Amino acid sequence: MVESVNTLAALRRHIASLEGIPATQEGACIATGHRPFDQAFQGGLAQGRIHELFGNEEDEGATAGLSLILAHLAANESPLFWLRLANGAAGQPYGPGLTALGIDSAHLLIGVMKDEALLLRAAVDALRCPALGALVIELRGRAPLLDLTASRRLALAAEASGVTAFLLRIGGDPAPSAADTRWRVTAAPSVPLAGNAPGMTAFDLSLLRRRSGPDGMTWRLVWNSDRGVFGEECDERHNRRSDSADSLLSCAVVPVPPARPAAHRAA
Repeated sequence: MVESVNTLAALRRHIASLEGIPATQEGACIATGHRPFDQAFQGGLAQGRIHELFGNEEDEGATAGLSLILAHLAANESPLFWLRLANGAAGQPYGPGLTALGIDSAHLLIGVMKDEALLLRAAVDALRCPALGALVIELRGRAPLLDLTASRRLALAAEASGVTAFLLRIGGDPAPSAADTRWRVTAAPSVPLAGNAPGMTAFDLSLLRRRSGPDGMTWRLVWNSDRGVFGEECDERHNRRSDSADSLLSCAVVPVPPARPAAHRAA
C-alpha cells in the first residue's frame, strides 16, 4: 500500500505528483462482466459520476469490499484513493484480503482525515485530478455535512475530471443527493465449490435510485478475482475459491448470516 496521508496538504502534494498519468476517457463505463447488470446500464456504471453504496454495520465488510472492487475496475492501472475518518474507521485495510479480491495494494493510497469537513474537502480536491483512477469516500452514520450541496460539489468535480467516486455509507440512511446511482449492499451466501470448499465472494445489490432510468431492481454478483470480473451465481461452480470480502478489514470481519434469504435477481 502507498503510504497513507492524513493532512489535506499532503494529499494535494501527492495528487500533484500524478499529473503525468493519462486521464479516464470521457463517456466510459465500468463494465463488471455480469451481462444482465451491464446491459441494464448500457454497458456498465457510468464513469465520472458519484455512486452511493449503503450497508448496515453487519455488512460493512461486504459493502467496503464491493466499493473497492468497483473502484478497482474503474481505475484499471491508475491510482485508487480511499478516504476515511480517523475516528470512524472500523479496522485497518488487510493486505491479504485486498490481494484475494484482486486489488494491487501498490496502487492504493489511504487518506485518513480528522473530521468529516476535511474529508469532504479532500474528496473534492482528489476528484479534480483527472490522473486518478477512482475514489472511495467512506462515511459512517448520518454524515450531516454530506447534504445536497456537498454532493453536487462532488458530482461536478467528478464530471469535470472523469474520475469516478464511490460513496461508502456505513450505517447511514439515504437522503437527497446528486449521486448517479444509489445501492443497498448485503453479503450473500456463496455456493460451495468441489469438495465443499468455500465459494467465491458474493454480493446482493438492490438499486434504490437511478438518475436516468428505472430503479427497484436487484442482482446477485459473484466476484471472480482470477478473471477480474463479476459473474452470475451459477458461474462460481466452475471457478476456484476466492477469499471473502469480509477479510478486507483486519478489525471488521463479519460472517455472512446463514439464515438470510437470497435476493431475487432482475430478469
